Amino acid sequence: MPEIELSAGTIDYVDTGGDGPAVVLVHGLGFDESVWAEVVSALRPDFRVLVPVLPIGSHRRPMRPDADLSAHGVAALLAEFMERLDLRDVTLVQNDAGTAQLLIGVRDERIARLVLTPCEALDNYPPGIQGRTLLRASRIPGGLFLLIQSFRFPLLARMPMSLGGMAKKRLPKESIARWYRPLLANRQVRRDFTKFCNNLDLNCYLKAAEKLPSFTRPALVAWGAEDRMMPPATGRRLADLLPNARYVEIPNARTLVQIDNPAALTDEIRRFIKEHPLPAEN
Repeated sequence: MPEIELSAGTIDYVDTGGDGPAVVLVHGLGFDESVWAEVVSALRPDFRVLVPVLPIGSHRRPMRPDADLSAHGVAALLAEFMERLDLRDVTLVQNDAGTAQLLIGVRDERIARLVLTPCEALDNYPPGIQGRTLLRASRIPGGLFLLIQSFRFPLLARMPMSLGGMAKKRLPKESIARWYRPLLANRQVRRDFTKFCNNLDLNCYLKAAEKLPSFTRPALVAWGAEDRMMPPATGRRLADLLPNARYVEIPNARTLVQIDNPAALTDEIRRFIKEHPLPAEN
């Protein structure tokens, strides 16, 4: 994988290359680029697809000790990533974490089209039983370390109150091991993860929502029809806040729509981009 040095440290990223329009796929907390693998494969014939591995739990390279790893700090790294690679007219696709929302009205000049799949938003933060468990653990000395240890055991990770509640499909034990290996093996990655969790602002996405009406460029809100952690009602509220948005539900999918129903999600992204061409794409 290529790598790039940002202000917080060096991150890995996927880049399919080519001259097609840029699509940047953004993962959530505790995931890496592999969570988007099927969508990358489907889009790469026609688009330049990039997936930065953000430092929120499944990154292999620890960040600098003084790095800002709050939600806003991670969003700033995403903006810096697009700037350093000089990506323009990006279709930005977000899943699970609410990172992309924090760029709207702040550093959104490189975003031509916005796609929000199930993610933290509005007052659903921290989301579901999973998010509330993480919040409680972060406020107990040693709580996050003990919680992380549960991911050594796929059976525990697949429980509905844990990772298993985010997907309708049974998550492969190989994927679970891959996502959580850095947290389990590297003390500095755990430090980064802990820093992120200890900087939770419970009003973060309510404040971000105030700026969403300023984003008049095309937006697609593609939500998991069976999501319990990020309920469809939250997706509909997001779409109502974005002036030029279309709302659609992805069938047979929960939070991890790119795993549960990658074909349907990819079709919606393709349709969305085709419906909203940029002058250079005509």
